[in-house]
Amino acid sequence: MTTQTELINLEDLVPVNHIYRKFTKLIDLDKIANKHLTAIVGNSNDKGYGIEVLFKTLLLQHLEDISDRELERFLQENNAAKWFCSFALSDKTPTYSLFSKMRAKIGTPLLSKIFNDVKDKLKSKGYMNEVFTFIDASHLVAKANLWQERDKAIEKKLEKLNNQTLPKVAYDKQAKFGAKSKNKFWYGFKKHISVDRQSGLINKVALTPANITDANGLKHVLPQTGAVYADKGYCDKQTHLDAQRKGCVLRAILKNNMKNKDKGRDHFITKMRSPYERVFSQTNHRTRYQGIAKNQFALFMESLAFNLKRMVILEKEYGF
Repeated sequence: MTTQTELINLEDLVPVNHIYRKFTKLIDLDKIANKHLTAIVGNSNDKGYGIEVLFKTLLLQHLEDISDRELERFLQENNAAKWFCSFALSDKTPTYSLFSKMRAKIGTPLLSKIFNDVKDKLKSKGYMNEVFTFIDASHLVAKANLWQERDKAIEKKLEKLNNQTLPKVAYDKQAKFGAKSKNKFWYGFKKHISVDRQSGLINKVALTPANITDANGLKHVLPQTGAVYADKGYCDKQTHLDAQRKGCVLRAILKNNMKNKDKGRDHFITKMRSPYERVFSQTNHRTRYQGIAKNQFALFMESLAFNLKRMVILEKEYGF
């Protein structure tokens, strides 16, 4: 009896219309990653995988919204995932413990440069501009057990558990209490996001403790120019000054007790904002990590993954 050996190419196992192929056709992630990650090559403790390859595994994690352990298994079992991250079919893929080390090595400042480089590529290809921008903020709940932290506060004889006393007992000492109203509050952080109205792509992102108001977070996500549309949380004098300094015109909905309230104008702004609020409904509202820096890293990755998926839709619907 004769046996035959069949050579299998990973390239042939990934369907031609797979979404990962679409991502790589729309933007050259390898080129952008190589440009910014060269500085840490050779000093990255990457276990021989290469820092660019591991960067793509971290991006894949947010494309699929999975944990580190789930990512380890996903790479082991999914041929398209191997192809996207530049592994060969027979390559041993990383264990989950390597992913946290790579996040620390890349760091938030470097990832912000990668995110901005991708954004600049999108602008040059006509996917986005800064003529009209929608800005809003949403809550991000931190990992915590407030009952245990309350008990610690009692043990330390703290009179109240609030933003002043919380760091003495909290698991995440950078998280804060934030409030939507007198009856709605959360413990954690706040995401500030600006969305390009032409495309629905995320333009800028920032993370602050939950007690920072929407208005105070505006300056972190203002575009370089154009008109900015926002809700009542951004209608004070300081936000208009912040926008003017940046070269923007702020179009915020006014509160009902304000002198220049124009219901027709505000109704028009509301209609303009509503299609872009889906961006906030599709993002995570619980932290993956502890502290501002690590969660800002996750926010950049999450936004980058969102933009890649959005680009595929734009390509299909409008032929960008």
